[in-house]
Amino acid sequence: MTEHPTSHEGRQPLAARPQERARPRQQEAPPGAAATAAMPGSLPVPGAAMDAAAPVVDTQTVTRREGDRLRFVGAATRRIARGIDLDEIVLGLCRASVPTFSDAILVYLRDPLPVGDERPVNPFVLRLRRTDRLRLADEETDGGPEGERLRLSVTDPQSGLLPAADLCEIRAGGALAEVLRGVRPVFGDSAAARVALPELLGAGRAVPTGHRAILAPLRGRRRVIGAAVFLRGTERPAFEANDLLVAAQLATHTALGIDKAVLYGREAYIADELQRTMLPDSLPQPTGVRLASRYLPAAETARVGGDWYDAIPLPGSRVALVVGDVMGHSMTSAAIMGQLRTTAQTLAGLDLPPQEVLHHLDEQAQRLGSDRMATCLYAVYDPVAHRITIANAGHPPPVLLHLGGRAEVLRVPPGAPIGVGGVDFEAVELDAPAGATLLLYTDGLVESRIRDVWTGIEILRERLAATAQLTGPDHSPPLEALCDDVLDMLGPGDRDDDIALLAARFDGIAPSDVAYWFLEPEDAAPGRARRLARRALSRWGLDDLSDEVELLVSEVVTNAVRYAERPVTLRLLRTDILRCEVGDDSPQLPRQRRARETDEGGRGLFLVNRLARRWGATRLSTGKVVWFEMATP
Repeated sequence: MTEHPTSHEGRQPLAARPQERARPRQQEAPPGAAATAAMPGSLPVPGAAMDAAAPVVDTQTVTRREGDRLRFVGAATRRIARGIDLDEIVLGLCRASVPTFSDAILVYLRDPLPVGDERPVNPFVLRLRRTDRLRLADEETDGGPEGERLRLSVTDPQSGLLPAADLCEIRAGGALAEVLRGVRPVFGDSAAARVALPELLGAGRAVPTGHRAILAPLRGRRRVIGAAVFLRGTERPAFEANDLLVAAQLATHTALGIDKAVLYGREAYIADELQRTMLPDSLPQPTGVRLASRYLPAAETARVGGDWYDAIPLPGSRVALVVGDVMGHSMTSAAIMGQLRTTAQTLAGLDLPPQEVLHHLDEQAQRLGSDRMATCLYAVYDPVAHRITIANAGHPPPVLLHLGGRAEVLRVPPGAPIGVGGVDFEAVELDAPAGATLLLYTDGLVESRIRDVWTGIEILRERLAATAQLTGPDHSPPLEALCDDVLDMLGPGDRDDDIALLAARFDGIAPSDVAYWFLEPEDAAPGRARRLARRALSRWGLDDLSDEVELLVSEVVTNAVRYAERPVTLRLLRTDILRCEVGDDSPQLPRQRRARETDEGGRGLFLVNRLARRWGATRLSTGKVVWFEMATP
């Protein structure tokens, strides 16, 4: 619950101003005329007697008061409608009502608030969401804690000051339930409200006497979602019949606004969660490269987008780096992004060249619909060859930050966006020196309403170069800090689109840490593989692993020779772990199975699974690769 004291200075109703109360009554007014203040909704009750001796004065007064009421209702509803979220709408109701229409207000909302067509949970509970009141001129303002000074109380001459209850459970068939079901506002001294108000405000709480309270149900599109209580003190005129119409207008606009705000909030939450769950929870840790990423949703006016990034380990210690951007800002864009990302992961698992991956993504986008378009950049980094292959589909070019601090925009053929159809994609192979950092990003980072894409790319290049100079020519800037520094270039007007950022630091694998051989598919191949592996481990000082590695290499090579028709490849990589890769031209992947006691074979992969730290098999366009990893001492 939040409370807000409202100062009466400058906003006090005419009926409450001292100068108006001291003004002598006009002689033209008849003794029986209602001396009401010129405030919204304070009109004579229809059918009341009027003095025929002064018809012009009374008609002008009625017309002026009705105009005041209409102007107030118009201004109040506009203020309520300006709110976007639930708290802003409720605050708009409180600020519009106090002190112009009432001295105090209590706003109760259903807890929890139902969303859309979902059925409300039982029991029916109302919680005090916000209160507001007119601060008296002589009220103490500097004594006691803030919470006590701002507490709203229900004023009654006989009972003093009593705080309202924060929580109310609606009893089925009770007086409060009947008033809420009736939808129309009622005076506090009506037969129904005399029982309903104490039930809402809490047991033992008294309410003002006379027409000094209005209980107005808040009904949304499908159901009652709360209630508002308007209160007036004894120093101003009591509510009149037309004030019920004003309260009904305020309650209706507030309830409909709350309905829209709750529904919008739920949809925005679902869309945001949908997009975030389709992005990787964490990045892999492939050999020879370090990765960092960032994702920023767009501003509140366009929170949902279709930007994504991914890093996919490939056979041979390579890694695929992907960044893409589906056009549009909606849940549909987020859903298409998830489909394209899944397709890219599947194609990467087939170890297709980058241009082929983009070609198949283009076909998939056309199957999803004629207007499903996206940009994408797909790169494959090989830490052994220190090379990177890049294909582009209408995406902003990547930026490569060299170890010495030089930042360059890579010259990559732009290509057409995914979904256009009928176009070819071209891949280029570039050097990826150790210590360099490749930055992939979406256009939200470099394009905005105040600058074009190429201006933003130049600003990004200069920012990277300036950051690298701070760490010196011999050290690369920390990867996480580099990503944060890049995002700091965004200004207040630069968040029209969501942003995906993927940074890759190339460490590479030194040639001295790689051993590579070809083995003919013959019976002697396993024995030769054991001898070669033993020599490489001895050269690297890993003799402690010789027995286990020789056994596992022998089992994997034996399985490869059984089905291979071309030479089998054997490669050992030494980094912080030892990785062994055996490739052959057979596309059939090995499967671990439980061998029977009478079987002579079928236990090779069981041994690999028990002794290796990790193992796996990947199908290639030319066959497959079976690999395993061992922890180094």
